[in-house]
Amino acid sequence: MEPGVINDIRNTTDHLFNDRNIHVSSEGLGAGNIWSKGYDYAESEKEAFIDIIDHELDSCDNLEAFQMLHSVAGGTGSGVGSLFLEVLSDRYNKKLVTTCSVFPESGQSSDVVVQPYNTMLTLRRLIEQSDANMVFENSALLNNAIRSFQNSSPTTHQSNELIATCLSASTNTLRYPGYMYNSLTSILSTLVLTPDLHFLIPSYTPYTSDFLTNPKPVRKSSAYDVILELLDRRIRMVDTNDTHNSYISIFNILQGSYNHSDVQKAIIKAQQRANFVPWSAASVHVARGKKSPHHITPDSDYVSGLMLSNSSSIVTLLDKTCKQYDKIMRRQAFVGGYRVGSVFQDGLEEFKESREAVQAVMDDYVAAESVSYLDDEDEDEDGDVRL
Repeated sequence: MEPGVINDIRNTTDHLFNDRNIHVSSEGLGAGNIWSKGYDYAESEKEAFIDIIDHELDSCDNLEAFQMLHSVAGGTGSGVGSLFLEVLSDRYNKKLVTTCSVFPESGQSSDVVVQPYNTMLTLRRLIEQSDANMVFENSALLNNAIRSFQNSSPTTHQSNELIATCLSASTNTLRYPGYMYNSLTSILSTLVLTPDLHFLIPSYTPYTSDFLTNPKPVRKSSAYDVILELLDRRIRMVDTNDTHNSYISIFNILQGSYNHSDVQKAIIKAQQRANFVPWSAASVHVARGKKSPHHITPDSDYVSGLMLSNSSSIVTLLDKTCKQYDKIMRRQAFVGGYRVGSVFQDGLEEFKESREAVQAVMDDYVAAESVSYLDDEDEDEDGDVRL
């Protein structure tokens, strides 16, 4: 929706994208940071988007999933992204839909005062229309970038390098397949044990010159060191606290040369350190990834690792988002730009339903920390509980 952004990408990448698959708004005015403007624009251009997708799918032999990269704070990433999730879920309902979702700095002041509205409306689509969401929070990205580049004011490009590193690692076993975890289905079945609890928090260490430009020098470490360091809350891509910190599942992908015995020892130690929900096996799954043969650097023999964790600590981010939302919605501040949207023609019910959907997921994650989470309870006509 902003041609300048697309032109910047074109100017800094050499024939990376097929022009046929790039959509640029003829108006060039952007979404003005309003979710409904992005959503309505995407609705009007839906057929054009579907044509682009179908054209690309014609060259697929065995389509497994879609992955959408977007921000949830502005108007385009949230509004257009929400419409895309609905289209993909409806039109290609037998295929997995995953996202890489970048969240704003929760609890921090922002020039975009309607960020909580955009985030809340998008969260409902992430909950209802997708199968898994890899979550990045800007404040955590900033802290990781400061450490990784030894730069007190890291650039957006450097933060994007961290995201790209995590995304690259997450698809490593798909691009260089072995005998295990060579499909997205096998990875997600390990991480997403119940359909509603599908928010994944990435952690990565160490960042070397294999992936970053001018990273901080790091000491060479073993697989044992990497697996245990990935449990460090400080390197997560989401700021969390210890109020809710129970793991539902953990999946690691290691790259580099290492001994299998180190992995076995690290898994046993990690199972002792990590606090797992009582109804899930305290399993730490580890996949062996491969370094790209096309990009050899002095750091290529270092062991690096990505951890994707499904844990109740995501409640920290969701709760901060809800508090920001409640604060401005209490006065119905700045809702004028949303009322003109097609979704809000009959009132602001969409906001209420989105807030309820997010609250339900928060409650579900909190409930998952109890031993009775999987108990199948229903009441008979007399009101007695039947197990």
